[in-house]
This record gives sequence, C-alpha cells and structure tokens, in this order.
Amino acid sequence: MGKVYVFDHPLIQHKVSLMRDKNTTVKEFRELATEISTLMGYEATRDLPLEEVEVETPICKTKTMMLKGQDIAIVPILRAGLGFVDGMMNLVPNAKIGHVGLYRDPDTHLPVEYYCKLPVDIENRQTFVVDPMLATGGSAVAAIDFIKQRGGTHIVFMCLIAAPEGIETLQKAHPDVDIYIACKDEKLNENAYIVPGLGDAGDRLYGTK
Repeated sequence: MGKVYVFDHPLIQHKVSLMRDKNTTVKEFRELATEISTLMGYEATRDLPLEEVEVETPICKTKTMMLKGQDIAIVPILRAGLGFVDGMMNLVPNAKIGHVGLYRDPDTHLPVEYYCKLPVDIENRQTFVVDPMLATGGSAVAAIDFIKQRGGTHIVFMCLIAAPEGIETLQKAHPDVDIYIACKDEKLNENAYIVPGLGDAGDRLYGTK
C-alpha cells in the first residue's frame, strides 16, 4: 500500500491557513499555491536516486553526488492543478509537463475526461500528479488511470487538502501510489466539497467566481 504523507511543517500550515481565508485575494492565492507546492515538492522528491560523479572545482577534482538521471514529469489535473506547476518547476526546471483535463459532473460527481496529453516517454519518468484538492478521489483515480494506460508506472500524487473519503478511494484504486498532503480535513459535505476546505480552488486561482 502506498504511503500517505501529511505535512506538519509550520510554513506549509501557515500558508494553507491563509489560502483557506475567504478574504485572500486571487493574486495572494496564486502566490501561496506556488510557495506551498515548492515546499511540498522539496519533500516529495526526497527519494530521487543519486549517483556519484566527478567534478572539478576551482581547487581540485572531487567526487560528489548528483541526480541519477531519472527524468521527471509533472502532470497537473486541469485546471486547478496548474497552480502547482510553477512551484514544482522551481525545483526541477528540466521536468516535462503533461496535462489531464477532467471536470466533475455536477449531478453524479463523477469525473469526465476532456483532454490528456503526456510526455511520449512517460513510462521512463517519475511522475508527479498534482491537484489542489482530493475530495471524492474520482478525478485523481481517473487521471492516474490515464497515465498508467499510457505506460506510466512511477507515480506520486500531491495535493493541498484531502478528505478521508478521497484518500481511501485513491488508495484502493492505486495502492502503489504515494500521496502527499498539506492538510487532511474532516469530511465531505452533501455536495462533495471538502469541509472545512477552501472552496473551489480553480475559481479562487483564476478569479472565475
């Protein structure tokens, strides 16, 4: 079973609290999303493999450690997942970016696909699927389904806020996927929104409500 990491870093908790505030502006919300995704990405990439290489400093040649050449893909779930991309790119600027477009049917609450474009070598990449919210888990499960259907195998899921129901659904569907969460919230309400949550992340990122 994949591991679930809930961050307790004070900076992450502070910034998530600011994002929850309904009075936080669109500009501030975007900036906070970038800052948190960078902090989370720092921890989520902790297990990337290293190899010893030789470099020449201004003083002498030396043995030192560098990434082993494992390529990385960042795959936001559109549209709100785009808010995580810049923060991750701050850490891994050579990563390739894929996109999975899903929306939640307002009546059934089930995910509907409208777009999927991934790096052609996705099977060779450590893939970070990013979305601010893990509510019912349906969108995350579907996005990871699409990636696996196209050959992806090394997959991590990252989100700001998760409901217990979403975590359980994702773990059952994809037990090989580790989950990184800034905050684990109380529950889903009758409209499948996370409580206390922070509202609709896409609307708050892009000012569409």
